[in-house]
Amino acid sequence: MSTYTVSGRFQSRGDFQPFTKDVEAENEDLARERIYTTVGSQHNRKRTQIEIEEVSAA
Repeated sequence: MSTYTVSGRFQSRGDFQPFTKDVEAENEDLARERIYTTVGSQHNRKRTQIEIEEVSAA
């Protein structure tokens, strides 16, 4: 498993809130999926309200 740094933003009360998170995943696609599930559950947002701007190996 590799560590990926994922940055992006999500909708919050009509504005966008930036985020940067480190996740462990086997590849970039799985890192994106992990962010959708984590940010979505923590902030009660749907996938369409989350924009991932960059995924890079840490």
